[in-house]
Amino acid sequence: MEFTATTWEDLKRPTPQWFTDTPLGIFIHWGPYSVPAWAEPYAELGEEEDWEKWFTHNAYAEWYFNTIRIPGSEAAKRHFDLYGTLSYEAFLDMWDPVNFDPAAWADLFKRAGADYVVPTTKHHDGVTLWDAPETGDRNTVRRGPRRDLVADIAEATRAAGMRFGVYYSGGLDWHYRRFRPIIHQDDVMDRCRPKDAEYARYCYVHSVDLIDRYTPDVFWNDIEWPDEGKHFEEYGLGRLFEYFYARCPEGVTNDRYGGVHHDFLTTEYQHMSENEGEETWENCRGIGLSFGYNRAEGPEHYLSAAAALKHLVNVVSKGGRLLLDVGPRADGTLPQEQIDCLEGMASWMVAGKEELVRGHAMEAPEAVCAFTGTSAWVRAIGHEDHCAVFLASESVSDDCKGTFLLSNLPEGFDWSAARVKGTVVGADVECADGSVTVHGVFDTPIIVVAPKA
Repeated sequence: MEFTATTWEDLKRPTPQWFTDTPLGIFIHWGPYSVPAWAEPYAELGEEEDWEKWFTHNAYAEWYFNTIRIPGSEAAKRHFDLYGTLSYEAFLDMWDPVNFDPAAWADLFKRAGADYVVPTTKHHDGVTLWDAPETGDRNTVRRGPRRDLVADIAEATRAAGMRFGVYYSGGLDWHYRRFRPIIHQDDVMDRCRPKDAEYARYCYVHSVDLIDRYTPDVFWNDIEWPDEGKHFEEYGLGRLFEYFYARCPEGVTNDRYGGVHHDFLTTEYQHMSENEGEETWENCRGIGLSFGYNRAEGPEHYLSAAAALKHLVNVVSKGGRLLLDVGPRADGTLPQEQIDCLEGMASWMVAGKEELVRGHAMEAPEAVCAFTGTSAWVRAIGHEDHCAVFLASESVSDDCKGTFLLSNLPEGFDWSAARVKGTVVGADVECADGSVTVHGVFDTPIIVVAPKA
């Protein structure tokens, strides 16, 4: 094709409507790291301010290749105790997804309310989940699973009526460019990040191949992009964006290219919250503390359906969307805690999803339990013809029960006609003197809607 863009400004375009409208996508982190499947369940990203502590106790199982190389880390000790001097490379050959059922995954994701699915195609370990150019046998088609996992997920995702995207680690590749282990955020963004033209060409070739094979609606790059590839000449990032938009007219890409271009901003767990604003943005996080499956995580580390829904509503009420991650086991099954979370979301989304689409943020009313005087969790989303108020317990472990008084309600709506939306057994509302009283017991957010006055 003929390339015409010469500046980053030339690439700017309106956000496609489908992405603006969607509240939820599903992330999938699956790789050789799913074989050892271990990390310390340390904290959510953003909770630990000391980066050296974070990387030494890294809660991300998909960072196993890095963490086991940090002297004194618990991951390094455990790896030696279990595997001795076995290299990370061996886990690719040990990866056997014998129970992988992409159609069942897609059905669950769709019922949970997702509109798009984004699997990892190459994480920082450099292993590709398709027969990527120049990878030799270091991919899932030639070794381990012996199949094109990207194609399998793409086909099932689209058959279920969802959009398909790809994750690609352009910022790090611990196999193709070997650095010492990362122990600080400056290592990620500068000291241990490949910046050379040859690696930029390698990433370009991979990315074009992904676009040609799978025509993704989302291209989700991670970390950064090699500096010597940030141009508009042959193998340049500018050309890659132009090619992507030409082949995938409704495609979007994120902001992890070092600030040169984006269609949407990202936050991750509690990190980069400054990106929550008026621009199109997306929060990503795992159902647990890790993106990849972590056998060290227990039920206490996973989001319940109620907690996941509260997080989703909170993100959407601030103008964002949620990319919620699942981490499959090496055999292709999803942990039961992840299934339970998504199944619980699916039940709620039957009535609740439409309240998360094409709404706008509103100042939430106050909600107080009539018996205890304690505050409840409450958010509000406005629509053209009505307002939706979401009410839940402040605690992620407790049901919301009792009588709640809602005050300081958004103006311009007929709260005397408020009603509970959905099928919450025993829940009802009373309206008097400009306030709303909600009665009931519910474990996921209850939705109270009122028409425009």
